[in-house]
Amino acid sequence: MYKAIVINKDESGYRANLQTLDESALPEGDVTVKVDYSCLNYKDGLAITGKGPVVRKFPMTPGIDLAGSVVSSEHPGFAVGDAVVLNGWGVGEGHPGGLAQMARLKGDWLIPLPAGVTPRQAMAVGTAGYTAMLCVLGLEKSGVTPDQGEILVTGAAGGVGSVAVAILARLGYTVVASSGRPEETDYLKTLGAAEVMDRKLLSEPGKPLARERWAGAVDTVGGHTLANVCASTKYLGTVTACGLAGGADLPATVMPFILRGVTLKGIDSVMAPKAARLEAWERIGVDLDMDKLELMVNEIGLDEAIETAGRLLEGKVRGRTIVNVNR
Repeated sequence: MYKAIVINKDESGYRANLQTLDESALPEGDVTVKVDYSCLNYKDGLAITGKGPVVRKFPMTPGIDLAGSVVSSEHPGFAVGDAVVLNGWGVGEGHPGGLAQMARLKGDWLIPLPAGVTPRQAMAVGTAGYTAMLCVLGLEKSGVTPDQGEILVTGAAGGVGSVAVAILARLGYTVVASSGRPEETDYLKTLGAAEVMDRKLLSEPGKPLARERWAGAVDTVGGHTLANVCASTKYLGTVTACGLAGGADLPATVMPFILRGVTLKGIDSVMAPKAARLEAWERIGVDLDMDKLELMVNEIGLDEAIETAGRLLEGKVRGRTIVNVNR
């Protein structure tokens, strides 16, 4: 028997609750994992509350991330006792996910837990931190270097933003954090932000081209914010886009791209190939200060995840929320 959050949708409506299930409820897969930790991401909040069309079939256990140890395996790449981590692949959407004490998965979705990283730390990183590292790698591979000027991070007090600020600052970039929560200014500066700016400066309709300021950016917001970031990015700068907390539309013009050569680089973490995942996690182990990571962490038990999901969508949760599924 194991505990899991289960989402149902039927004539009684959309609802999520904590249930105790028999192991026979586990889906098909060639690796069974005893989950130690999961976490709450924005997508998990949408799934649990039903405020976004995330879940594709019911009943469903949410949780797009998990870390734990293999208890049975028919996959050649994993043996009993191996420590593993999973991010994305539609888990928690179309395949039962990590907000449970047990999970059965395709071994091809798993990667070994990096040396020196604990399951708790891996979930403090989670999809949010792994996505942040993919954004950093995107900037690096586009040739953006610390000496070229300021890097903007939008939605900086959230999970992706917090990790992006910490990594970029440690790599020597001058980071400007955009946030709608002025009370988080000290927190963001502790993570390494050189400046914190009010998100209102970016969230309203702006000009097709604005004064050049950013050598690069990590955008988690979308909408007018992303349009304004592109409009104020320097010649040949790069903007990595990985989120839509402020909207899925992009009310922009082609001006930044054809007059300044700005690159808008999309970052997908869900279906990223294994090589990209391994590179990102290897760099996380090197370039993320685990002491600063701990400053971002709020730990809850599995029975607290449903209530916390609602607060997450309301923007009332700072940094990373990890879920100790056995607490």
